[in-house]
Order: sequence, then C-alpha cells, then structure tokens
Amino acid sequence: MAVDATEEEQRFVAKYLAREDFYFFVRWMFLQRRGYKWLRASHHQIICNALMRVYRGECTRLIINIPPRYSKTELAVVNWIAWCLGKHPYSEFIHVSYSAMLAINNSAQIRDLICHEAYTDIFPAVMLKGDTNAKDHWKTTDGGVMYATGAGGTITGFGAGKQRDGFGGAILIDDPHKADEASSDVIRSGVIDWFQNTLESRKNDPKRTPIIVVMQRLHERDLAGWLLDGGNGEQWEHVCLPALQDDGTALWPEKHSIEQLLKMEQAAPYHFAGQYQQRPSARQGNFYQPDRINIVEAIPPGIRWIRGWDFAATAPRAGSDPDYTVGIKLGVSQDGRYWIGDMSRLRGLPDEVERALLNAAQRDGREAKQSIPQDPGQAGKAQVAAFTRLLAGFSVMSSPESGDKETRAGPFAAQVNIGNVNMIRAEWNDAVINELRMFPNGAHDDISDAAARAFNSLHGGNEGIIGFYKSLGLQ
Repeated sequence: MAVDATEEEQRFVAKYLAREDFYFFVRWMFLQRRGYKWLRASHHQIICNALMRVYRGECTRLIINIPPRYSKTELAVVNWIAWCLGKHPYSEFIHVSYSAMLAINNSAQIRDLICHEAYTDIFPAVMLKGDTNAKDHWKTTDGGVMYATGAGGTITGFGAGKQRDGFGGAILIDDPHKADEASSDVIRSGVIDWFQNTLESRKNDPKRTPIIVVMQRLHERDLAGWLLDGGNGEQWEHVCLPALQDDGTALWPEKHSIEQLLKMEQAAPYHFAGQYQQRPSARQGNFYQPDRINIVEAIPPGIRWIRGWDFAATAPRAGSDPDYTVGIKLGVSQDGRYWIGDMSRLRGLPDEVERALLNAAQRDGREAKQSIPQDPGQAGKAQVAAFTRLLAGFSVMSSPESGDKETRAGPFAAQVNIGNVNMIRAEWNDAVINELRMFPNGAHDDISDAAARAFNSLHGGNEGIIGFYKSLGLQ
C-alpha cells in the first residue's frame, strides 16, 4: 500500500532536486521566497537547459536573444549565478549591463538570494565574507568573487573563471546596449570595442571561462549581431526566442497574446522586429519591402539597361567589416517594369576593382551604360577619368551624388514596394534582398546605392529624383 510522503520527506527531495537541477532550483526558490508558484513558460526551460550546458562545460560561448521582461535577468543572472556559487562557492563571476546601476542591483539580488534561508537549506556550505559588504563587489569564504559593472566600466584587477577542472565562474553580459542608444554607430561601436579590448581579457582561462550574452536585439550590428557574424572569431551557440513563433503561436501567451503582439508589431514595426522578434528589421522591410521583388527565370528582350556602381571608399583589411564595391545592372522594359539582370560585388584592392569594372562592362557589351559616381574634389574627377579610360569603347556616364542615401533610394524603393521590380534568379539574390530589407539601418548599403544610381540614371539622374518627389507633392 502506498504511503504519502511527509512534508519533511518532500522538502528533502525538493532540496536534492534543487541542488542538481537548475530549472527546479529556480521554481523552488521562487515558491519559497514569494509564497506562490512561478508562472512558467516553455522558454524558461529552454534557457535553463542552455545554462546547464554552460555549467557542464558543453558550451563556453552562449548568446540568448529574448524579448524584454521575459525573465531573462531573473533566470540567467540572479538565479544562475546564485545556483553556480552553491555548487562551486569558489567560482568567480563578472557581470555587465549597459548601466552600472542595473548590474549592481542584480548583484545585490544575488546576495539577497544567497542569504535566504531556503537557499541556505539547499547549499549550507556557501558563506559570504563579512568584510565585503559592497553590492558591486563581494566574496565568499571559499574565494568566490562577484563583480558587477556597466559596459565601458573599469575591471582592473578582476577576472572570471577559476583555472581548475570543472566549472569555475563566467562572464555574464545582460543587455549591453541601452535601447535608445543602439542606433548610434559611435555608442554601439564603443560597447563592442570595450568587449574586445577590456572584457575579453578578463577570462582567467582564455578557452574554458564561459561568456554568456543575454539581450534583446536592437540593431543588425549590436554586440550579438557582431559576435554571431564572427566578430571575435569564435563560434557561439545561439538560443533565439522570438515573441511570435514561426508556427504562429506566442512565446509566452500569458504575457502577450497573439492579438497583443500583432498590435504591438503594427504600432512600431521596426522596434518590434528587433526587441521582440530578434530580427533587427521589420519583417516587411523598413524602407524597402524586398519580398515584393519578383524572382524570374528569364528576362524578355527589348530592355534598356544601365549598370550603376558604388565604390568602396577603402580597401579591405584583416579584422574589419568594410564596404563592398557593387555594380547593379538594372533595366526598364517598354511596359514600365524594372529588371535586375546582374550584380557584381566584391571587396578588393584598387586593381581588383578595376578588373571587376572592366569584366562587367565586357559582359554587358554595348547594350548597357556604366554609370559611375563622382566623388567631390579633384580626386573624384581623377578617378572618373581613370575609369573612363579603362572602359574605352564602352558607354560611360558619371555624375556627383546628390542628397542623402534615402533621398536617392526613394524612387527605386517605390518601384520595389509596389511589386514592379523583377530579378533574374541567381546566387546573389539573397544578398540583394537581405541588404535592402535592412536599409537604412543595416551594416551595409552598397547594393541600395548602386541600384539607386542605376534607377536614377535611367530617368535622367538628379532631375529624375526631383521629378519623382514632385509627383508625390513633396517638393
């Protein structure tokens, strides 16, 4: 006959499970501290599983992208650091957020959790040193360290991860960018530079000390985007948790229903795409809506062609993410439809750029003009003269760029957005669509610039732009 377990036996089992399983620890400690059960969701288990892989040494570089207010700090910072210190009180942690005040507040919450009687019941061996009362920097009696600071802050004298077998601590970054500053190239690049030049050097064991980045996406080139694109040369495990799932369900329906999420998306598509969908661009595009470009298998005869060029300002160098030199072959048919027939795209030295320019002109033959931008000053004139000599025998036109990038791109974007642009199926299609989707907030705009030049050259250059805006009553 089955016998009901006593309350003491239940607590004994619960304490054992909390010591061994991080997800159970989170739920148990929430119940003990708050007096009611935690409102769980499937993504909480996913996050806990990923953090357990880090603890077991199966992953040393982890990025978790998740919407704001979806329990990321509670799970990945407060509870996980406390649980790891319970398992290994000698562990050394560095915790970073965009605000030093937020990081220090998280550090104080970890201390409070460790001091809770329910935690002591699970991990009785963990004791805090009495002479370290600061919220930003405190220690355990076993030599464990917790240090919290803001992105860009000083970390001199502190390291993360003990140089020993097994887990010994980690660097944990929670929202390194402030949402209203992520659009600033200077501020965003400053965070990445600080990560490279300061934070990464704080690993006590360069290979085994884990680094965890937990954040909402704010820009294509935010810290998560830079790392996932190979910015620091390492492979990162990526846990991506969009609020609207690919199967049409809500990630946390008790938090945001499908109806609420769709209203949020409609109200602020760009911010929703980054912060809630972890895709730092609205799904239908910001300026361009490139999913409306028709991919075709063949192009009809009778097209009037121009290849527009955009030249990279500097030659590529190791460790950088330079611009591309791009030549887009764009044409218009008699029925007023537009056709992208070819793209030349490279990162190269000046002689490689000249060779690509000549090769493209030879492929196009006399059916397409080559439209070349003229940079201001004598150097720009000299470059145009050199390219014109290089393309002797071909039709070449040149002109200075006028207006900002968005103004120049407007007429071509309008044709894309009404579905009046066709593109021959080719391996470079994804590059065109992806860059146009991100414009003007992406890392690169060379394809847009080249296409805009080709389009505006088809319609009389700058006069064509002015006419377009007059037709809309904007000038």
